[in-house]
Amino acid sequence: MHKQIQTVTDAIIERSKPYREIYLQRIDAAQQTGVNRQVLGCSNLAHGFAACPASEKALLADTKAANIAIVSAYNDMLSAHQPLAVYPAIIKDECQQQGVTAQFAGGVPAMCDGVTQSQPGMELSLFSRDVIAQATAIALSHNMFDGALYLGVCDKIVPGLLMGALSFGHLPAAFIPAGPMRSGVSNSEKAQVRQAFAQGKVDEKELLRVEAGSYHSPGTCTFYGTANSNQMLMEIMGLHLPGSSFVNANTPLRDALTRYATQQVIKLTDTQGEYLPIGKMLDEKSFVNAIIGLLATGGSSNHTLHIIAMARVAGIVINWSDFHALSRCIPLLTRLYPNGSADVNHFHQQGGMPVVIKALLSEGLLHENVQTIMGKGLKKYCHLPQLIDDELVWYEATDLAKDNGVISPASKPFDTQGGLNILDGNIGRSVIKSSALKPEHRRIEAEARVFDSQEALQQAYQEGELNRDFVAVVRFQGPKANGMPELHGLLPAMGSLQDAGYQVAIITDGRMSGASGKVASAIHMTPEALAEGVIGKIQNGDMIRLDVDEGRVELLVADEIIAQRETAESHLSANEFGMGRELFAPMRRSVSSAEDGATIFTLPGAAL
Repeated sequence: MHKQIQTVTDAIIERSKPYREIYLQRIDAAQQTGVNRQVLGCSNLAHGFAACPASEKALLADTKAANIAIVSAYNDMLSAHQPLAVYPAIIKDECQQQGVTAQFAGGVPAMCDGVTQSQPGMELSLFSRDVIAQATAIALSHNMFDGALYLGVCDKIVPGLLMGALSFGHLPAAFIPAGPMRSGVSNSEKAQVRQAFAQGKVDEKELLRVEAGSYHSPGTCTFYGTANSNQMLMEIMGLHLPGSSFVNANTPLRDALTRYATQQVIKLTDTQGEYLPIGKMLDEKSFVNAIIGLLATGGSSNHTLHIIAMARVAGIVINWSDFHALSRCIPLLTRLYPNGSADVNHFHQQGGMPVVIKALLSEGLLHENVQTIMGKGLKKYCHLPQLIDDELVWYEATDLAKDNGVISPASKPFDTQGGLNILDGNIGRSVIKSSALKPEHRRIEAEARVFDSQEALQQAYQEGELNRDFVAVVRFQGPKANGMPELHGLLPAMGSLQDAGYQVAIITDGRMSGASGKVASAIHMTPEALAEGVIGKIQNGDMIRLDVDEGRVELLVADEIIAQRETAESHLSANEFGMGRELFAPMRRSVSSAEDGATIFTLPGAAL
């Protein structure tokens, strides 16, 4: 094991100890010997199986066979979740063949950031993660279940499902993805047309044609944003089957993997003698592996929030300094859009996650001795699935990645450091996705241009006011202000200015898309403007220096002058209502900082 990784892991274990102990005690207290529903009264149990077929009622009444919960984020508007419609029938059929039962315990909301980008609904997006966690808990609250299967894919959905699953940490669990759609119009072509539209060179008809050619069928979008970073995390943490994350939707192999995942979660229930609850399966090493996977693949910056929030539910305390320390020793092993031209289908064709995991293990850059739904040890995850004569088999990943431009060998990485960095300075702490930055864009010193919304920047761009070097400061976009929306609308304009030869960068207390990274963007700035952060005191014309390699972002104004300034007025009254935003006011008031996961939940044992 690499010394730096072990040092970070030991530090996380030590700082988490009091919270982790309380969490594990709670799991032990919740665990029942045998099936959980045996504690229910007759009336409770009768309500619980009233709608079941007679054969299932007999098994449920006998209180010996396991009953598996299905918690799904299915809806037929999201392409990534539409394939999940058929999963419950597949799972129930497999459970019947295994002599157990399954029930659809509940659905959770699932919103698409791609639909809500630059719309008022985006201000609900981050908070939907915690709502999904709560909805998962409600689904499992009937105490009818001995294990659970979680069906979800996209941005806030998988983190929310995992947070809910960890709150029921005494139940074994597995996650089942839908798989990506097949490749359509390339992500690079789509980005070029978006930029051309921002410049007025193409009309909406042409833009829609290209967008529809990229997002064209059931399955997950193919760029390496937050949704596909979720799938990477679930696999490297051992919650998916090996090599299963990027198998295309609606294929025989996908269905076979769904059946096998069902078999695995049954084996892990207390009725099968291999009891392994998710709260004990995932430990500090599992979450360190998650960070390593994110860095090695140049994954979504959103996970600098989500990994922290997920870990906290399990009593594990992670901070941005852990990300920063690990980024110094984890090489970048993939080139996936937006830090390359390949999409996740190309990645999977070259061996995908098993090749990456094998490369990291070979260099001592992952914890191998972790628990997974396949049992002890991550070496099982160096294998890819295949259907041969309708039988599911796994074969060991070879060095398929050699010189293919998509996955690099660990001995010759695309970069010696991971794709995410932490920036410190007198403005605060922030995250930057560095994997897609060209060397000439890693350092900028320029005047600030301050905006209180992405729409204001877009208007200034359209009016020709931004044709110069500058740092865009987009403030009052943090979790307390307006729910921390993704500021996807900044990218076409800022990318166009950069391509025109101007030195530009972004500083914001909001989020950026998981597909961002072309323009240097110091995001998730904390403290946020509404929490009296310095970002709220920056004025037009102030000089700012952003240096990725030094890990610094500085307001070049004397400390005494900054101290004398008042925080600017927020002008957020219009963001407090409409599109359901008024229902989330209590969450805006109680949400934690970005570095604490931007969550409403506290650590186990912490004061409410």
